[in-house]
Amino acid sequence: MRSVILAVSLLLGTAICSAADVSVGIRLPGISIGINMPRYPDLVAIPGYPVYYAPDVDSNFFFYDGLYWVYADDRWYASSWYNGPWDVVDEDSVPYFILRVPVRYYRRPPAYFRGWAAEAPPRWGEHWGRQWEQRRGGWDRWDRASTPPPAPLPTYQRAYSGNRYPSADQQSSLHGQNYRYQPRDAVVQREYQKMPGLRTPVQMPPPPRGQRGAPPNSGTAGGEDRNARPDRGPPSREAQPQRSRQQGGERPRNASPRDKREDADRGDRNDKRGDGGRPDRDH
Repeated sequence: MRSVILAVSLLLGTAICSAADVSVGIRLPGISIGINMPRYPDLVAIPGYPVYYAPDVDSNFFFYDGLYWVYADDRWYASSWYNGPWDVVDEDSVPYFILRVPVRYYRRPPAYFRGWAAEAPPRWGEHWGRQWEQRRGGWDRWDRASTPPPAPLPTYQRAYSGNRYPSADQQSSLHGQNYRYQPRDAVVQREYQKMPGLRTPVQMPPPPRGQRGAPPNSGTAGGEDRNARPDRGPPSREAQPQRSRQQGGERPRNASPRDKREDADRGDRNDKRGDGGRPDRDH
């Protein structure tokens, strides 16, 4: 009897441990959803859609517009790395092309998918209700001729698996260094920016200390015009007549009485000279 009880206890303990391995738990900055990918998955493009799926993965695993997408426990999750951590995506924020993926590409479809056409997308309006359908009306109708091409896969992540799988902080740095693609879908862009460190705005360095406040294109350094002369004030009145006498011009109207007398004496001396500047002998 004791052996039977011991065997049952061992079985129950094993079952509890197995359930814990697949339980959903919180792991900051994202969520652990029970998916443990030992390596980078093989992704295959879905014909006619800009979406990849993982045929060898036992989950609803997709890649679209630069992010991985998983549907589990009636929720959508997104991540920039194939094994998370994952961020919850509200049902109103799931990209249209993810919603349009046909039922047949869900490797673990939920029970309520039964009876739905394999080549058609899931009946999200029927599942999430009329209000959701009104908010996201037309999600299942689009011009197939204008379908965008699939985004490139971040295959650099193949080198990171098992014990080499990076932490969240390392993921941001590696992703920025190795994957230059920018999402095209506006909904994906919003999700992309929520993930810390993926696209940090570039900040311009401050100008050198000596050039702060200098106006542009002024030819200045430190706010001082190199061509500017020290402020010496206007030339004096004595300097102005001197320039006039040197250049042989007339004195200004505001000349002093002394200067006017000098001009009168000079005129008298010139009258006493003859032609060529010689004195007149008749006088």
